Amino acid sequence: MEIFLDRLFSGLTSGSIYVLIALALVVVFRSSGTINFAQGEYALFTCFVAWWLTTKGCPLVLAMLVSMVVGFALGVVTERTLIRPIRKRNEAAVLIVALGLFTALNGADGWIWGPEDKVFPHLLPNGLNDYVLIGGARLHYDSIGIFVATGLVIALLALLLNRTPLGLKMRAVATNPESAALSGVKVGNVLSVSWGVSSAIGSFAGVLLVPVLPPNQLNLSGFFPILIFSSAAALLGGLDSIVGAVVGGLVFGVAESMLNGYATFLGGSLQLTVAFAIIVVVLVVKPTGLFGRRRVERV
Repeated sequence: MEIFLDRLFSGLTSGSIYVLIALALVVVFRSSGTINFAQGEYALFTCFVAWWLTTKGCPLVLAMLVSMVVGFALGVVTERTLIRPIRKRNEAAVLIVALGLFTALNGADGWIWGPEDKVFPHLLPNGLNDYVLIGGARLHYDSIGIFVATGLVIALLALLLNRTPLGLKMRAVATNPESAALSGVKVGNVLSVSWGVSSAIGSFAGVLLVPVLPPNQLNLSGFFPILIFSSAAALLGGLDSIVGAVVGGLVFGVAESMLNGYATFLGGSLQLTVAFAIIVVVLVVKPTGLFGRRRVERV
């Protein structure tokens, strides 16, 4: 029982990070109908920014806030300079641009900061005695902190999307940007803010993520599997659903932990294959996901 709970706590911890990245994907999709495949690399780039600031003596909390500001600016600039001009001509091309950004940002990380792994400081307590016992299993304080932080982001994002004028405008733009513009909504500003908020959430998730997932270091390839699992989680739950992102992220986090513990013969590569397979099955069987809503377009 103790081993099972240990793996469950580990899965919920990684699942919470998947939830945050999935929520970032949801924010962009709800406003623009686009999946931002560069989301993981936004998070990685801003994590390098946070790490670099800590090497200059900046406290990690302040470095995280700066990285979130950088992430927000990066999202806004990307939407205004790359996504917006291309989307007006061909929406399918936006996906290609996002994939190009994925490669470009990863290459920029290696060029600016080098290919070596970086030791990333811990934001939350992680000492040998920093845990509570639940059913004989250890629930570490850093995991509890991640749960609380994820819950706070979920609450704030739900408030933003469902209870604010900006959230209403984002839904209007996603449904019909032409009608939204005719109603006085500044479509460009809404799209820019959504991409910025999405990138800021990814930056926050990255700083929480790096110290708690193996190998506990910042490296150029660490965020690719996270993006895959988070994308699969968002698709499983529904790309326009906050609840779906939460459920999907936690399901994938726990499933990954259990497979690592009880089905070691699968290995990490096959787990990614399973995630890809789930993405394909969801797109074929139920494109809107478990909690997503089908869009009705007037013709």
